[in-house]
Amino acid sequence: MLNIYNTLTRRKEPFKSMETGRVRMYVCGMTVYDYCHLGHARVLVVFDIVYRYLKALGYEVTYIRNITDIDDKIIRRAAENGEGIEALTDRFIQAMHEDAEALGVLRPTAEPRATEHVHEILHMIQRLMERGYAYQGDNRDVYYSVSRFEDYGKLSGKRLEDLRAGERVAQDEAKRDPMDFVLWKAAKPGEPAWDSPWGAGRPGWHIECSAMSTHFLGNHFDIHGGGQDLQFPHHENEIAQSEAATCEHFVNYWMHNGFVRVDEEKMSKSLGNFFTVRQVLEHYRPEVVRYFILGSHYRSPLNYNDEALESARNGLSRLYTALRGVPVQPVEDGGAEYRARFHAAMADDFNTPVALAVLFDLAHEINRLRQEQLDEAASLAGLLKELGATLGILESDPEAFLKGGGSDEGPDEAGIEERIQARLEARKRKDFAEADRIRDELKAQGVILEDGPGGTTWRRE
Repeated sequence: MLNIYNTLTRRKEPFKSMETGRVRMYVCGMTVYDYCHLGHARVLVVFDIVYRYLKALGYEVTYIRNITDIDDKIIRRAAENGEGIEALTDRFIQAMHEDAEALGVLRPTAEPRATEHVHEILHMIQRLMERGYAYQGDNRDVYYSVSRFEDYGKLSGKRLEDLRAGERVAQDEAKRDPMDFVLWKAAKPGEPAWDSPWGAGRPGWHIECSAMSTHFLGNHFDIHGGGQDLQFPHHENEIAQSEAATCEHFVNYWMHNGFVRVDEEKMSKSLGNFFTVRQVLEHYRPEVVRYFILGSHYRSPLNYNDEALESARNGLSRLYTALRGVPVQPVEDGGAEYRARFHAAMADDFNTPVALAVLFDLAHEINRLRQEQLDEAASLAGLLKELGATLGILESDPEAFLKGGGSDEGPDEAGIEERIQARLEARKRKDFAEADRIRDELKAQGVILEDGPGGTTWRRE
């Protein structure tokens, strides 16, 4: 039985889909005005794992991940660059897809853009107006009246009275309440705008997701996910809008992944510890970064530093080393214990660190059996590949992984093989000092030699 921690109820709950064999899931995607950073990478990978595992359980999954392609930051960045908004957003959508693909993230079922669903957004705002949950201010913006929604705060646990205590409405604002939020922004000169019953303008941020999620998945669906930073106010506002507009319960399970920290500090541009996915991939292979993200439970903070990435690289290398030189065969009953433990971990709110630990136990057993019981080792290798694929790892050729990814300054394969041959000849001459010197020389260049019954193999650190 799959159990999911539901932010709405603040407890783990058995997962039961609304329709037998089918899951409908929505995840808040990127605002495309810049390259994806590590926080985005975590969202992409975390919900890719959820998507993959639900499919592994046999569900037909409709996975929607939206794209915000119109907002203040996008308009401002386009103006700074002197380029059109569409050109800017298309460029960064392409970059996002490249980063996601590098990290082994599967494409969702659909990626709706806000600008393509203005009709649905206007329709939802109109229903909110008709039901008394929205009003137009003197500045021509349309606002959601938070005080009209009795359950406001049920996701975040925040109380309106407490929130209001720290807020004040400026005299020039048109809000009736400091907690009210904008649904429709009146057009400003030079900004993109669409016609509406309230005048030309563009959508507010929160209404986009309510309109697009219900358009693709229906008024009531299974899972809604996103980063922890979106729990309030974005997701809280989504609930208020959606349930007021449809008169139905919005989402059954709310999932939020934890923050990314850098050397135990919050990642931010102001602290100078802000990294894009592309910057990280200049130093580490994509699968290593994915493995690093899997190494922490999705709800926990993820601490980025070089030591953690090096540990991820070494861990992934150990798994590939277990597969090296072992033919992969169909899985037999001998792997039932490992399979059961793996699924028990994943069924416990997608506990990827424990699932990885099962893979290491499996790798240890493969290494133990590889010399004398190769058939059994090969069957377990098939299981290791199968379970790894559920996490989106171990899908490369082991030799290619272990020999690839070296520094540009390091020796090439031909040079490494030449040094290994020289070491072999030194050992034949019993010149062990020279053999050790060659081993140490290669190690200093990031190449690890491993001697075994079948000869010497090598891998890059």
